[in-house]
Parts: sequence; structure tokens; C-alpha cells
Amino acid sequence: MSVKIKDVARAAGVSVTSVSRVLNNGDHVSEKLEKKVRRAIEELNYSPSLIAKSLKRNKTNLIGVIIPDITSNFQAMILSLIEEIAGRRGYNLLVSNIVEDTDKVVKYLNIYQEMRVDGIVLMHEKLNEDIRLFLNKTQIPVVVHADFGMNLPTVIIDDFQAGYDATSYLIAQGHREIAMIAGDKRDVCAGLRRIEGYAAACRDHGIMIEEALIRHGDYKLASGYRLMAELLREAQGRFSAVFAASDDMAAGAVNCIQDHGLHVPGDISVIGFDGSQIAEIMRPRLTTIKQPVDRISECTVDLLLEMIEEQGVAKSKGKMKTIVLSHELLEQGSCRSIET
Repeated sequence: MSVKIKDVARAAGVSVTSVSRVLNNGDHVSEKLEKKVRRAIEELNYSPSLIAKSLKRNKTNLIGVIIPDITSNFQAMILSLIEEIAGRRGYNLLVSNIVEDTDKVVKYLNIYQEMRVDGIVLMHEKLNEDIRLFLNKTQIPVVVHADFGMNLPTVIIDDFQAGYDATSYLIAQGHREIAMIAGDKRDVCAGLRRIEGYAAACRDHGIMIEEALIRHGDYKLASGYRLMAELLREAQGRFSAVFAASDDMAAGAVNCIQDHGLHVPGDISVIGFDGSQIAEIMRPRLTTIKQPVDRISECTVDLLLEMIEEQGVAKSKGKMKTIVLSHELLEQGSCRSIET
């Protein structure tokens, strides 16, 4: 049977209140009393119940994080930094990997609520009615990484402008036939906004958008490879450059191009999106839109803890912050200029 606080009190010959004072570093605790209690704790191998302490303080120091896919190089970087920053401020993470399943989002949101986490970070970008209902009702502070249009604290980049910049860069290099390996249109930022940026850049430069040159993947390396193979098979010779909506898909596309006996950037230029570690270890190194992972992580934790320390969402209503961070184009070795 587990040792309880009353067992410690009995062994030390003191009251339960005295043991509680020692455990919580309270006032009016003599050195003699503390020694007796600490000796009893050691002899009985007593460990205070985290749940009991949390209920008493109405605070768990837990943050729930919902991540779309933990195998994503970029998302893993963000998660690691959030854990490090939150840890320095006394918080621990509970992480749920939903593998792009919106039903799991609702499941884990409700679990986090039952576990009385102090706050939630929602990195998932797809929204359904159940998720919307939860976010509208919950009193738990939540920070999201997508613009859901719901007056929620949000940390994002301008995905439309980033997609526009990536495409414009290829156009400035002389490319007119540009394919896109896009994300899921249901993803309001990484999917839809980046596609819209690509399309706007093409229109603004007088380039006709060819739907056959746009494919939709899941941001993973395997889908980049598969969709690049489709483009080479079905639209070979009709494009000189590819914009991929994630570095992982860009890496898959480069592998596929090379497996088909072609060269990057000699035959096809490739630009990615994220600025993840894979962009540096690839050969050639990947030209990419670099997201500010450090700032995304810092702002996410700062915003969430600000709400938690204000004792919940109720005091923060009406002043929800949307933080839009700057991206940059990291020019490396996977794109080349061609004669126009």
C-alpha cells in the first residue's frame, strides 16, 4: 500500500498539518520539527501525491501540446524548444501526436481538460465544428499556431506572403513554369495560405496557373517523393522549378528527381519551406523559406504563461494577441538562375 501523509505524521509523532507545513516550506516550522518529519519521510520512502498537491493549489504546472505529426522535422524542432523554454519556467509538457487526425484533437483536448492542465498549445491547423466548440467553451488558456478567425491567442508567420516570396524568388531566377507540391487545403495556414501565395505571385507576374502542376501532400518526405514522381511522369518537361510547402516534401522531391537521373538544380530547381535541419544536411543544401523557430517557441510559451499567470482566460478576454513573426528566404544550393 502507498504511504500517506498521515503515516508520516504518525511516524514523526506530529500532526498532519505540521507535515504539510514542512512539505510546503511553510512558516513557523522549527528546525527540530523539520528534522523529525524529514527523517520519517526518508524512512517511509514517502512521495507527495502530485495530483493531491495540484488539486490543493488548483495548479498542475502541466501544459498540454497537440502536435500534428511528431515525425516532422520542423514540428519536432518547435516542440523541443517549447519543452525547453517551459521547463525553465517550471512547467512540464504532456504531448499528444495526432497524426493529422482531427478526431484525435477533440479527444486529447477533452483529456487535457480532465487532467486540469494549466494551458494548451494547439499546433494543429485543421478545424472542425467539435474543435471550434471546445475552443469557444473552454476556460483553459489556449495558444494556437493557425489563424482560425476565433479571437484566440495566436503565433504565426504570414504564410500567404511567404508562399508569394518563395514563388517570386523562382520567377526572379527566370523560371516561368513552376510546379507546387502543396499541403492540405484544409490546413488554413500551411496548406491554403501558401497555395494562395503561390497563385498570387504567378498572376502578378503574368504566369498562367496550370492546375496539373499543383499536387497536394501531407508535408512528409514520402509524399514529396510520390508527388514528384507523378509530376515527372505526367508533366515532364513542362516545369523547370518546384515549390514544396515543407522541407520534408522538398527533400522527397529532390531524392525523386535524382533517382530519375536528373539533377538539382541543373535540371529542376527546388525551394522548400520551414528552414528545418533537413535543409542543411541535404545535398545540395535546400533553398527554403525559413521560419523563426526560436521566436515561435518563445512567443508561444510567453503568451500562454501570461494568460496562466493572469489566472485564466477570463481576465484575458478582449485582448487576445495575434503575433505575426517574420520569415526569411534562405538562399542555398537547390535553385539556379536560367536564361529567359
